[in-house]
Amino acid sequence: MDLISSLPAFALAVVLISASPGPAMALILRRAALHGFSGAVPTVLGLEAGLYLWALLAAAGLTTLVAASEVAFLILRVVGAGFLLYLGIKAWRSAWRSRDTGKAAEKVAAGEQGPGSSPSWWRAFGEGSVVMLANPKIAAFMIAFYPQFVPADRPLFATTALFAVLQVAVETVLYLTLAAAVGRAGAWFRRPVIRRRLDAVSGTVLVALGLRLAAESR
Repeated sequence: MDLISSLPAFALAVVLISASPGPAMALILRRAALHGFSGAVPTVLGLEAGLYLWALLAAAGLTTLVAASEVAFLILRVVGAGFLLYLGIKAWRSAWRSRDTGKAAEKVAAGEQGPGSSPSWWRAFGEGSVVMLANPKIAAFMIAFYPQFVPADRPLFATTALFAVLQVAVETVLYLTLAAAVGRAGAWFRRPVIRRRLDAVSGTVLVALGLRLAAESR
C-alpha cells in the first residue's frame, strides 16, 4: 500500500475512532453546553495537542517503552484515572452547590470562569491535554494503529508525523462541529435545572471513565 492510497482508509478509521464515546467526547460536550462554542475550542485544541505529542512519541519509539514498562504504564494509568475522577467530582460539586445556593444559572460555577477569560482558556486547554497525555491506552493504541498505514519504504517518523497532522485536522473539524451544534443550544443547557442535571450526568460519566481506567489492565 502506497502513501496516497492509504489516506482514505486512514481518514475513515480516524472518523470512526473519533466518534466513539470516551473522556474526550465527555469533556467537549460539557464544555460546549456550559460555555458555548468558544469555550469548547481550547478543550479541543488541548486534546489534539496531546494526541499529536503521543503520535510523535510513537514515531520515535518512546510509546513502546511506556507500554512495555509496568511502572510507566501504572503511573500514567493512576494519573489519568485520578484526573478524570477529579473532573467528575468537580462537576458533581457544581451540581450540588447550584442546588444549595440556587445559582445554577450563573456562568461562573464551582470555581470556573466564564468563556473568553485567559485563565479559563488555559485551564480548559490544560484539562484536554492532561486527559489525553495521561491515558496509557493511547500509547498502546498508537503502537498498533499507525504502523498499519505507514508504507515500508517510507521514513517512519516523518510519515507518522504527517498522518498525525491529518488525524488532528479531521478530529478538530469533527469536534468543533459537534461543539458548534451543542453550543447553539447553550442557553437551554444553562437553564438552572438543565445545568444541574448536566453537571450530575457528566460528572457520573467522567467518574465512571476514571474508575474504568483505574481498573483496566493491559
